[in-house]
Amino acid sequence: MRKELIVNATPPETRVALREDGRTVEVFHERRGREGLVGNVYLGRVHRVLPGMQAAFVSIGFDRDAFLYVEDALPHAVDFDSAEEEDDHGGEAPDADASDRPRIDDLVKEGQRLVVQVTKDAISSKGPRVTANVSLPGRTLVYLPAVRAIGISRRITDETERERLRRILEGFEGGGYIARTAARGASETEISADREYLKNLSEKIARRGENGAGPTLLHRELGLPLRVFRDLVDADFERILVDDESTAARLAELAREVAPALSARIAVYRDPEPIFDHFGIEAEIEGALQSRVPLPSGGSCVIHQTEALVAIDVNTGRFTGKEDLEQTVFAANLEAIPEVARQIRLRDLGGLLVVDFIDMQDPAHRLEVFERFEEELSRDRARTRVLQLSDFGLIEITRQRSRNNLERTLTRQCPQCSGTGRVKTDRTAALDLRRALLRPPNLYSAGETVRVRVASSLAKFLIDEEGFLDEVRTALRVAIELVPDDIEPPGGFSILSG
Repeated sequence: MRKELIVNATPPETRVALREDGRTVEVFHERRGREGLVGNVYLGRVHRVLPGMQAAFVSIGFDRDAFLYVEDALPHAVDFDSAEEEDDHGGEAPDADASDRPRIDDLVKEGQRLVVQVTKDAISSKGPRVTANVSLPGRTLVYLPAVRAIGISRRITDETERERLRRILEGFEGGGYIARTAARGASETEISADREYLKNLSEKIARRGENGAGPTLLHRELGLPLRVFRDLVDADFERILVDDESTAARLAELAREVAPALSARIAVYRDPEPIFDHFGIEAEIEGALQSRVPLPSGGSCVIHQTEALVAIDVNTGRFTGKEDLEQTVFAANLEAIPEVARQIRLRDLGGLLVVDFIDMQDPAHRLEVFERFEEELSRDRARTRVLQLSDFGLIEITRQRSRNNLERTLTRQCPQCSGTGRVKTDRTAALDLRRALLRPPNLYSAGETVRVRVASSLAKFLIDEEGFLDEVRTALRVAIELVPDDIEPPGGFSILSG
């Protein structure tokens, strides 16, 4: 697979696109003044303890307090055989028997100072989520100062390599260590240097937190381009193309320190055409904001995000196939699989996802669709759990969510439709207007002219539907003047006098 990183760095915004085989699969945004918090370490102060929810609110210096679950206040054990990937920053604690688990009010008290790390940015109305288990990612290691355990990334599957890394980590003292995917093939000298850097960083954070009153920032994560380079780029990447010389220089400096072999693959993009336009990334981002995704054969995927879940529906559309119905449906599902998996990553869809593949009768076809879909999802860095294809053709997925997805980052609620994605028809709006005019108490004087500002489409409907407001005119003994004005939303109106 051909992989490359495309970086668009401007003063108000930095964007990084990860491309695989010429198609964008992930996009990261960071805007000036609205940088993400994930990975930042704070000296916080416990603001409120909620025993009934087994959680606490922790002030870390923002308008909304951070949320600390009881599981995140306890020391985490590292799963030796399947340590999670590098961007977990503490991640989810394994479920524990509630009867054996300490209560949150036994672990933290109101007013207590507490060093915490952000694991999820504020999403919607929720504040950021934090953990008391600080984890510091480097190039080849994740260092866990408060844990004495070791782990190997689940993405390193070769047992010989896992055993080699295990021996190296077992020789380290103090704290816990997870070998990241980038540790594969790294020398013991490289890994030891990473460990030394992370231990020094941990000690620096501890010193900063010793005398502070809180809330205060103790450690800020790397900026977006450096963070993505550290976490994603490995020997498989062909190039890192950057359209800003100073950003490219910082990347090259980091590469020389942590991955010298990759420094030669960093290049500056100098063409006059914007870099995201040149590679078609702008168009791919625009497409990812649409609900319907066309497929080459004429079929489509329809993606709808709700508060509770994300629904993805696969349709045959214009694709009619050349054989029987079962083969047509099977072919349409197979074609949709890589695109659905790509859209999940590109849009950064998290939480509960339900994919509705077209119903298939053949058990062999159903099994193949599931296995291929599971294989496509295995490329995803985010933790996912996939349930078997149901009798109704549904596949349920849970996917790790740590930041706002693409839709929430780039769009807002529609002020005209209140987020429903639909507006009232002109006939419905006309009936609303009729009721509004007749609704007591009305203060119209006989012979008065009532001016009503309406959207132009509603004005046309009322003119075409002669007599629609005659009953209102007669009942109120007024004249009604329509004032077309597209300051009103579709189906909207305002009564200006009366």
